[in-house]
Amino acid sequence: MVILFVLSWLIPVIGAWIRLDSKGPVLFRQKRIGHNGRVFHCLKFRTMRVNEEADHRPAEIHDERITRAGRLLRKSNLDELPQFLNVWWGDMSVVGPRPHMLSDCIRYSFIISTYSFRSLVRPGITGWAQVNGFHGPAKDYESVMLRYYWDAQYIRKWGPGLDLLIILKTLSLFFSRR
Repeated sequence: MVILFVLSWLIPVIGAWIRLDSKGPVLFRQKRIGHNGRVFHCLKFRTMRVNEEADHRPAEIHDERITRAGRLLRKSNLDELPQFLNVWWGDMSVVGPRPHMLSDCIRYSFIISTYSFRSLVRPGITGWAQVNGFHGPAKDYESVMLRYYWDAQYIRKWGPGLDLLIILKTLSLFFSRR
């Protein structure tokens, strides 16, 4: 439904805006860890100038690589919309632990020995950690641990009711930022 009624017209509009703002592709593909540790290409609207660090250096708040269009796309989370294509292809689900960059997964697995537990389910566009305040780059040990805590709680308590609650909280957060 999202692909048909939203992405069918929104991808071309946002794509034109991205192309007018900076050179490069409209979509950004990044290798991420998915279900059962399988690597997949996560899609996002490109919010940075094309650069060699994109696969191992997360964006920072005042990152010089972020374009003007990219700032607004990131702030509104519209840069994540192409991930509905990842859901369509079966790499992701709407709700689940957010997929991390390969380099982050390696780094976090040294901090948390059971970190791969997160990959027992498909990664999601939104998740329990995100609606509990943990989105964007993990800056310190505590934020890595708390994200893992919420992701593990989601996996342990998963059910359609929890997914619905997370979707409703995500929509509430999205519209309250407007």
